[in-house]
Amino acid sequence: MPDVLIADDHPLFRDALQRAVLNALPQAQVHGADSVHAVLAQIEQHPDAELLLLDLHMPGARGYSALAHIRGQYPGLPVIVVSGHEEAQVAHRALAHGAAAYIPKSSSGEDIVEAIHAVLGGDLWLPHRMLGGQPDLRPDEADTAVRIAGLTPQQFRVFVMIAEGLLNKQIAYELGVSEATVKAHMTAIMRKLGVNNRTQVALAASQLALEPGTMQPLPDDDAGGSS
Repeated sequence: MPDVLIADDHPLFRDALQRAVLNALPQAQVHGADSVHAVLAQIEQHPDAELLLLDLHMPGARGYSALAHIRGQYPGLPVIVVSGHEEAQVAHRALAHGAAAYIPKSSSGEDIVEAIHAVLGGDLWLPHRMLGGQPDLRPDEADTAVRIAGLTPQQFRVFVMIAEGLLNKQIAYELGVSEATVKAHMTAIMRKLGVNNRTQVALAASQLALEPGTMQPLPDDDAGGSS
């Protein structure tokens, strides 16, 4: 029986996706997750999963960063992005970041079933109204995606928290680790991203925002410079 993963933090929509998956694959074992951290754990528990349906907006996700990270860490796992965004450009960027399909949340159950069958058959899928030229990613966005793909899962969690403006002590509390451990993760993250401080880490995250270049103001954190 195929394992299918659904990552969405809205229980009602997660249930709706599960029904659509079971319509497409009646024998599937469906596993839900409400955060990026939870879905990464599910991927580890189900290494032979055949499909992941991933929401762009959930705890632990910043724009396309979660998609880039998962595609880099698990290139054999097809990902269908499910999102409330209806813009064709958002869908095309999702495919450019490695998604096999893009399903707006306004889609019918029939469309979701069609997308699942297409992806499992090795094809890409977009709603008819979004078909057309698929733009290439900007070089800086593509480079950042490759670098984010190289982060470990724990480094990725720290990366997202930095992008959300959390201080080192807040990150340490959220992860249940020491500030020294957070600093060690910071050093590794900056090395992998090719940057020198936490502001540049956040700027890197903004490259993969749904609206590129947007970044929250970061609080001062003396412990979070290049250390």
